[in-house]
Amino acid sequence: MWAAARANNDFPSFAPVLERILALKREAVEHMGYSEHPYDALLNEYERGMTAARVKQLFDAHKPDLVALIAAVRERGAAVDDAMLHQPFDKPKQRAFGELVVKAYGYDFNRGRQDEVVHPFCTSFNQGDVRITTRFTPDFLNPGLFGTMHESGHAMYEQGVDPSLEGTPLSRGTSLGVHESQSRMWENFVGRSKGFWDWAFPKLQATFPGQFDNVSATQFYKSNHTKSKPSYIRVEADEATYNLHIMLRFELEMDMIAGKINVNDLPEEWSERVEAFLGVQPPNDRLGVLQDVHWSSGLLGYFPTYALGNLLAAQYFRKALRSAPEHP
Repeated sequence: MWAAARANNDFPSFAPVLERILALKREAVEHMGYSEHPYDALLNEYERGMTAARVKQLFDAHKPDLVALIAAVRERGAAVDDAMLHQPFDKPKQRAFGELVVKAYGYDFNRGRQDEVVHPFCTSFNQGDVRITTRFTPDFLNPGLFGTMHESGHAMYEQGVDPSLEGTPLSRGTSLGVHESQSRMWENFVGRSKGFWDWAFPKLQATFPGQFDNVSATQFYKSNHTKSKPSYIRVEADEATYNLHIMLRFELEMDMIAGKINVNDLPEEWSERVEAFLGVQPPNDRLGVLQDVHWSSGLLGYFPTYALGNLLAAQYFRKALRSAPEHP
């Protein structure tokens, strides 16, 4: 029902479903129990021991500098040209290139596969079958490519668990925050790095002959790493603005669980907060409140783990570089 509502830009058809999901989550919260805020019970399902108050503390400490950085980028006005990313790209070739990349850096296709979906995800049946998905845009390279890289990070984390832990709660990873740190690290810290594109760009040129003839690896790297522009879609957001998407959803979920927001008012609440956080106004609900799959699956409390994962990934990656200085 969510997929149909998103495709048809029809939030009213999804609202009764979301209302029912929220009612069930509120009931679950009361059974699970919490110390301060009902959201704590939901957050604890994904990041054990974390509380809404602690997440808010982390986000509040992070937000002012982030907003200031984005404002400084906007005021500087030296736009990076990313037109090369917005041209016709054959979908089978997009898929082939993405799979080439993730196989090269460690995703094991003998223990997994990739399929196309409405919203990217990774799913694990056991350590011998960890699957990834993505979605392709025919005239924009990034969604399919970086979706593949993101989900492969999740999958490689689970493919890398010690086989002796199979069948135990530990076989699916330490927490969702740590899980997201792996997906965001491969997507961003590796996937948007200069060193990575020095290696990958010739392969991209070979996959799409004639489409990048007048582009250098450095120019391509800059189009993906140094360009910052607020966007409607979270999964396509750049590194500077991404966490603001998460902060927005965190605040909305807190109010939804506490009963402070009526489901029918969500589209308006969403648009107002996106404008306050990012300075853009979604033109419709498909690009706004209906864009993510999580609420339709009852995954309230999940979103903060993306930003926590970003913070963890920065620390893990820095440690990795210090541990192996010969690989800058």
